[in-house]
Amino acid sequence: MVKPLAQKDLLKLANDIKTMKIRGAAEIGRAAVDGLELFASESKTASAEDYMKQFGDAYKLLLSTRPTAVSLPNALRYVKHRVERAHRNGASADELRGTTLNAAEEFRRSSQDAVRKISEIGSKRIKSGDVIMTHCNSSVAIATMVEAKKTGKEFSVIATETRPRFQGRLTAQAMAENGIPVTLIIDSAARYYMHKVDKVIIGADVVTANGAVVNKIGTSQIALAAKEARVRVFVGAETYKFSPDTVLGELVEIEERPAEEVLPMGQLEKMKSVKILNPAFDVTPPEYIDVIMTEKGIIPPQAAILILMEEFGWSIGEEHAAAAGKTLVSGENNGD
Repeated sequence: MVKPLAQKDLLKLANDIKTMKIRGAAEIGRAAVDGLELFASESKTASAEDYMKQFGDAYKLLLSTRPTAVSLPNALRYVKHRVERAHRNGASADELRGTTLNAAEEFRRSSQDAVRKISEIGSKRIKSGDVIMTHCNSSVAIATMVEAKKTGKEFSVIATETRPRFQGRLTAQAMAENGIPVTLIIDSAARYYMHKVDKVIIGADVVTANGAVVNKIGTSQIALAAKEARVRVFVGAETYKFSPDTVLGELVEIEERPAEEVLPMGQLEKMKSVKILNPAFDVTPPEYIDVIMTEKGIIPPQAAILILMEEFGWSIGEEHAAAAGKTLVSGENNGD
């Protein structure tokens, strides 16, 4: 059985993901495999069947924490696929534990390597003198700009606050700590300052089969303002953020966050008749995106389906055949 202490630690990790103490698609994915690693390291069962049942419980717990960020289910699937394959091949409980630990480490390593490769590719698109607008707190976007700075390029950044959780303040702090001139603006000022911008560089939580990008709420408005101003939009996304479900028509569920993130509880009590909506993400249509930067190179949004087929192959149909015949995610916000 899993030790009670380990179960408590696993629940805490899951709660940290759910409450956004752990934030950012890449960090969420790595935290998810950390959870499976925690489970494996503390599991003491001698039965392979019991291990798989407990593994399934841990998997479901972690899977339930953030419904939109595809990095989480893809990270979990990466480990699950290898563990299930080992189980089918007759692995013992100890061998299944080893497979879980090895797969978690492999995913972490490949995730971190992907960010490094994207930052090297993306930094080449930045020129000295550029003014770059970014939104939220994307590890890929930050790494890209930091890498450009390391190569000697001088440029400045406009970072949005990213309400209501203000993740953009963390991005602004990261820019300042790396010697990059940065200006922090409120989200609604993005269009006002777009005429000063040369490029928009953002991350992604999900890339769909038709090239639409699901990212922090407000991204689509920034992309729309950029389109109007003829400013190019660059999206950085590791291939594990591409959603295989959308190939067969699954719609991306847009997470609705608690009202307390928008207004303090005291104000909510005074405004009981006011409905608060707090979607965490929105969908940016592919026509508002110029390129998607992946660890495999730069692609147009319309080539997202090719990445999905290369990464997941036709096996995606094995798990999601029931979704066949549904409509692909469009550039509209299908989470409403």
